[in-house]
Amino acid sequence: MADDLEFPDGAFRRIDEEDDVHFYETPRLVYHIDEHAVAVLTDFYRRVLPEGGVLLDLMSSWVSHLPPEIGYAEIIGHGMNEAELAANPRLGRRLVQDLNKDPHLPLDDSSIDAAMICVSVQYLQRPVAVLREVARLLRPGGPVVISFSNRCFWTKAVAIWRGLDDAGHARLVELYLRHAGFEHIETHRLAHWIEDERDPLIAVVGRAPLG
Repeated sequence: MADDLEFPDGAFRRIDEEDDVHFYETPRLVYHIDEHAVAVLTDFYRRVLPEGGVLLDLMSSWVSHLPPEIGYAEIIGHGMNEAELAANPRLGRRLVQDLNKDPHLPLDDSSIDAAMICVSVQYLQRPVAVLREVARLLRPGGPVVISFSNRCFWTKAVAIWRGLDDAGHARLVELYLRHAGFEHIETHRLAHWIEDERDPLIAVVGRAPLG
């Protein structure tokens, strides 16, 4: 399941290997990061995502954390729970699909301007395959923003993620992006962790090749 990454056997196993459909069948209309992390992510999106562009919010939910004052041509939302996606007012199109079973998305080549994966990359068992698919969909030079914190559904996170700290998570995501063919990869620490007060938030950005 690890694509072509040279990791030990079991690196992408989860504690809970029950079908993800069952885990995600109940809508969770809650924030998965705190208000400060949401605010700094929204501000980062404001600076990185192209105004007026077509966006793909991958592994999305009822909220996309996009700046409310900026308009986009279209926002396509993907997730595992139809009710969560239906509750997200920013989405124009919705795709319900288990990427661990099928990483191929029913969208045309070079049809989006940017993509986001917010606090969900730790659940991907085929991360490089998914990110290669994102690269296929992006127009040349388009960014993908992968953000993460130290919160997650522990039993659904892959083993290699569970064994790393924040810095290790950043290096792992950078590795995923390099193997998927992305360029100009940069890591940004958007929020520092303060125990019992603030969630950390890190964003790794890669850009689709220009040609």
